[in-house]
Amino acid sequence: MSGLLVVGSSQAGVSLATSLRALGHEGPITLLGDERHRPYQRPALSKEWLQGTVTSESLLFRSDSYWPEHGIDLVKGERVIRVDKADDGSGVAHSMSGAQFAFDRLALAVGARPRRLVMEGTDLPGVLYLRNADDALELKARLPDVRDVVVIGGGFIGIEAAASLTTLGRSVTLVEAAPRLVARAVGEQTSAHLLEHHRSTGIEVLLGTSVRRITARSDHVGGVELADGRVLPADLVLVGVGVVPNTGLAESIGLNCADGVLVDETAVASDGHTMAIGDCANQPNPMPGAPPGDRVRFESVNNAIEQAKVAAYAITGRREEYAGIPWFWSNQGAVKLQIAGLSTGHDRTLVRRDAGKGKQSVLYYRGERLLAADCINSPLDFLAVKAALSKGLAIPFVAAADPAVQLKAVTQPAPVPVGTAR
Repeated sequence: MSGLLVVGSSQAGVSLATSLRALGHEGPITLLGDERHRPYQRPALSKEWLQGTVTSESLLFRSDSYWPEHGIDLVKGERVIRVDKADDGSGVAHSMSGAQFAFDRLALAVGARPRRLVMEGTDLPGVLYLRNADDALELKARLPDVRDVVVIGGGFIGIEAAASLTTLGRSVTLVEAAPRLVARAVGEQTSAHLLEHHRSTGIEVLLGTSVRRITARSDHVGGVELADGRVLPADLVLVGVGVVPNTGLAESIGLNCADGVLVDETAVASDGHTMAIGDCANQPNPMPGAPPGDRVRFESVNNAIEQAKVAAYAITGRREEYAGIPWFWSNQGAVKLQIAGLSTGHDRTLVRRDAGKGKQSVLYYRGERLLAADCINSPLDFLAVKAALSKGLAIPFVAAADPAVQLKAVTQPAPVPVGTAR
């Protein structure tokens, strides 16, 4: 029996396999990963694991015994390079080692890869990316010989790693080409708060600054030359300039792709059989009231879990839609940023701030309708907004303006029904 082949053993792939077993699915499942490590959680690599506050063992999703006990064939260290697929969705996947894996149905949970810098010096020893366990192990192994670090990229990975490295006593300069931090994910007020905080911890943050090349010192990275000619000393350069969804396999078997593998509400791709979930999948916007035809690709643990559940239901013959509201988090030293909802299309913002406690929440509205919130060290605000969005409730702009008032206390039924059109 061939059963389901899940290509990719990170959060999305693991969640699909375990969700199917939780739903009582008894068919064969093969969970195939290209790393030699047991399936593990990645978010902590740039934070708690790098800082040494959690162990490698604590990052593992399941015990060794879980997989055979639940009839899941876990295969490590096999990279699929070709798939032969029939019209009914069945086929055979071929790995780089020559191994073959037959399937009745294929699920792609292949994630994304780091976007690479194209410039002189990127191949020097000491120029690193941080996406998987091997990247993190190399970074940690090099740290004893490192004093000066340059982080290229002011997104979540770059900032999280910069904060961790500062905590570990390294001198860190963060270079971001955009005019503000995390510009793709948060609003201006949140970016400004993050900038102020990280500069206060000793990180030198250079915004609106381009890198010309990476320079060498004795066949090792030695510095980063900026567009203005300034050279930043560097014993190590960490690049975090975004990711690119892995669509090569999907494209090779004729699936429609555009910033990810295009899937429907049940995570089914354009051939009507293959599934794609997690960072590699481009799906209909699950936010209530999203414009028809609007599509999104999320890079988050929450999305990987929720989309995997949707896919698991579809495999068992039930149609279930994406549960809850998209949400994200980022731990950056003393800053815990939590984001609920999507702020796209907002026309006004409300800032709730308690400077003495380092708290700030930015609520995004379209007219009177709450769309999203960025919450820094404000878990109660985050939970209130997430609950209101999930239940179609309202948090009136005027009532939320007083930061001393708990948002949960002013949550009320929405004045008009919230549609779910896509």
